[in-house]
Amino acid sequence: MKKTRHFLSLADYSREEMVQLIERASELKQGLKTKAVTRPLEGKSVGIIFEKPSTRTRVSFHVGVLQLGGHAILMNSKDIQLGRGEPIRDTARVLSRYLDAIVIRTFGHENLEEFAKWSTIPIINGLSDLLHPCQILGDLLTAREAGLDIFTMKASWIGDGNNVANSWINAAKKIGFSLKLACPEGYDPAISVDGDNLTLVRDPFAAAEGSNLISTDVWSSMGQESETEVRKQHFRGFQVNREIMSRAGKPCYVLHCLPAHRGEEITDEVMESPQSLIWEQAENRLHVQKAILEFLVA
Repeated sequence: MKKTRHFLSLADYSREEMVQLIERASELKQGLKTKAVTRPLEGKSVGIIFEKPSTRTRVSFHVGVLQLGGHAILMNSKDIQLGRGEPIRDTARVLSRYLDAIVIRTFGHENLEEFAKWSTIPIINGLSDLLHPCQILGDLLTAREAGLDIFTMKASWIGDGNNVANSWINAAKKIGFSLKLACPEGYDPAISVDGDNLTLVRDPFAAAEGSNLISTDVWSSMGQESETEVRKQHFRGFQVNREIMSRAGKPCYVLHCLPAHRGEEITDEVMESPQSLIWEQAENRLHVQKAILEFLVA
């Protein structure tokens, strides 16, 4: 029996596979513009389960399944028996008999791993507290479209060592580009920063020095709302603003996975500047997720 392939972490994929997904996403994006029809998910059904609120992940996966010819079934965890305490193993085994893949956006990464353990269909990480791999594939596609060499570029992360930062680290380990992360003490990534191309610093200006790509995210993610005021104090000085950008290389572009708290982790000026690729980045979630779905399901 063929072993089911999941998409939980970039660490599970080779450099060649990641590049293949990015290149396929680019092809699918171009095909959408030229109205080339490709429906590899014809007759397939994809479940999309959300335990966390979502705009980009929800809409991009839903639209992506439809554009590939499949049928998307959106489920809030409270609407199905998971919300009433049904074990994940039971839900996973039942849904495996109805669906062809499941996208899950959840809190604990262990929930995804449990789903994958008991599922006979692909499980796709739409976001967990630990990792956000779909986001980073979209970010790499965006960097490539801007003319950056994703193998040799200098990338920076400024802010919380959260799930997006963790996936940036996984990507750098596989692809090989330079990544400098600036996080306040006590807010380091959960993925080890071990490698000649990886650096963790406390000074955001040092992280931005000579960078071609600067990424950031909100200081308080979903589930951390009670920490907001404390985090604002600890993250003071970690805002991506004109001063930070003045230390960057040429060219240098800015990414933010959204939603943004304008005036906190990033300024309006930088978000709306010619260096911002934030809206292209958001669009590219659709295309890389279609590539992932095609790779796993078709």
